[in-house]
Amino acid sequence: MDESGTFDPVTPYGVSKVNVERAVAPMADESFSPTFLRASTAYGLSPRLRFDLVVNNLTAWAFTTGQVYLKSDGLPWRPLVHVEDVALAYAAALEADREIVHNQAFNVGTTTENYQMRELAEIVKSIVPNSRVEYAPTASPDLRCYRVDCNYIARRLHGFKPQWTVRRGVEQLYQAFTATGLTLEEFEGERFKRIAHVTKLVREGEIDDDFRRVSSAPSLAQLAS
Repeated sequence: MDESGTFDPVTPYGVSKVNVERAVAPMADESFSPTFLRASTAYGLSPRLRFDLVVNNLTAWAFTTGQVYLKSDGLPWRPLVHVEDVALAYAAALEADREIVHNQAFNVGTTTENYQMRELAEIVKSIVPNSRVEYAPTASPDLRCYRVDCNYIARRLHGFKPQWTVRRGVEQLYQAFTATGLTLEEFEGERFKRIAHVTKLVREGEIDDDFRRVSSAPSLAQLAS
């Protein structure tokens, strides 16, 4: 699928991304220049590491339990991109000449970095010692199955030079988990999973039901009075 493909989102998150593009693109003019970066599924080590991303999740499962645990039948395809390469794409788009990126959509990643889930599992197994691939009893097909063509960004946005492959990313994660002694309790906890962490913040009153930060600091109006 390249950038001209028909939209077919299967999750609320996907629908929201499509709606933004459809709403913002018509606003483009001489004074407003949007660019749409359609990132592949992210992975990799970062200061705000997430374990609800497939490569990070499989590697952490393997490290903490010895299982490379698949919840699908292993057949779905997914494009993958390291979080550092996503950041490189944003920097390249910001630094590019306007006519190159004006009102353009780019698939962010590398065309060769499309994998079936079972391929990802085998990569993790080959890197994490004494791990084995296992399928959940309820493993079934996943609607999120797609391969992405990233040749357009490679041809047009010359400042974007991806540096990572999934294999290198899994090696990076494994080394970090080994160095820090990642535990199953940490892996399954709220800290590194987006939905669980947001739920915790709502429960503790740090954000409201509209997911806006609740501040105990006085407002500007209160200070003025």
